[in-house]
Amino acid sequence: MTSHLMSVAERAQLAMMLEVCAFPKPGNVDRCHDYPDTRLEHFLASTIFARPALEEAASGKGRIGEIIGHAVRQTNVHTGGNTHFGAFILLIPLMYGGGIEGARKAITGTDVSDAVAFYKAFALTRVRMNAKDELDVNDPKALDELRERNMTLLDVMQHSAANDMVAREWINGFMLTRRGADILHQIGAGRKAVVEMFLTLLATEPDTFIIKKHGRAVAEQTMAKAREVLDGRRVLETFDAECIEAGINPGSIADITIAAIFIALGEGWEWDS
Repeated sequence: MTSHLMSVAERAQLAMMLEVCAFPKPGNVDRCHDYPDTRLEHFLASTIFARPALEEAASGKGRIGEIIGHAVRQTNVHTGGNTHFGAFILLIPLMYGGGIEGARKAITGTDVSDAVAFYKAFALTRVRMNAKDELDVNDPKALDELRERNMTLLDVMQHSAANDMVAREWINGFMLTRRGADILHQIGAGRKAVVEMFLTLLATEPDTFIIKKHGRAVAEQTMAKAREVLDGRRVLETFDAECIEAGINPGSIADITIAAIFIALGEGWEWDS
């Protein structure tokens, strides 16, 4: 199936599927690695369960924050925990706006109701928070504070951008998403392109999920090792095994990879060659 024959929702599902099946993708669940509590099947199931919310986003109607909440609830029905929360934060405005430019415009139209819906959805996940974040989703007072400040969902992302590269995409115009899609076009068709794009992003940006879990030094070491792989000075499979052993998973880069695949597919990038 060529990309121009897919619906927008199918393209999003395909992007989610291609990311998790790409191998080897250092430290993350893929076709050869599971986590103790989250398996490949959980990720694939979520791509199916999210379909109603993805179709809602593609319609360009409704509220972005609420649609993110719908996606979380629809995929929060298995024992594998959160699989795609960060991806939904990126995919849903991209789908809603019909691309990067439309997403930039759409997110400026978010309001406090979007922020509240987003925080309620966030509370349903097991996403790692920054310990210093004053707007803790597990604190009931956080919703009151959102309303008192009249914070939009874009404001929330601005608040989180310093410590979260997925939120940062909302602020910088989906810069890494765009870069990832460009890398796929440069590399060409096929599944190996996804791994190389993932590695390229990992080699140039400290993954904020790694920072939250292990600290900045480990994130920077991981960047350096990814660069060594790209330069031919480290074996990819060895790097993957090291990440798995140390519990280092670049989850934020994975989310951005999904968004980049989604954009590239819409621009004609072929996945099945």
